[in-house]
Amino acid sequence: MLAGLPGDPVILLGAVNTKLRDFYPSLEMLCDDMQIDRDELSEKLAAIDYTYDAERNQFV
Repeated sequence: MLAGLPGDPVILLGAVNTKLRDFYPSLEMLCDDMQIDRDELSEKLAAIDYTYDAERNQFV
């Protein structure tokens, strides 16, 4: 479960990308700090055809 994050994948995408832009230099740091599973997050966003781009530090 992605506690503290929206359940809807489209809203989740916006929330995660905003957190990555404003507070976290990497997806690993976001997941560690928020205690969420990176694979679960990635799978949920992959369902709407988004993948993490480390160079841009966002899901695209």
